[in-house]
Amino acid sequence: MLNTELNLAAPDDVYEALVALHRDLTPAQSRLVNARLILLLANHIGDAEVLRQAMARARAGIEPEGRDDTPQVVA
Repeated sequence: MLNTELNLAAPDDVYEALVALHRDLTPAQSRLVNARLILLLANHIGDAEVLRQAMARARAGIEPEGRDDTPQVVA
């Protein structure tokens, strides 16, 4: 089951590390780093059902381009 409750001991530190990860990268390099990170974390999780739940949650409320230009954030 996907855990959506705060599960990080130091969330601000993780956020700062994510920002630093992308510092000085081009948009294409940033997308590549994101893809690599996603695949590494997906492998670490190792549970396809949890990954499907996370993907559905991440995609929720975001319409494909051309339908609605205003992305909605779903917590």
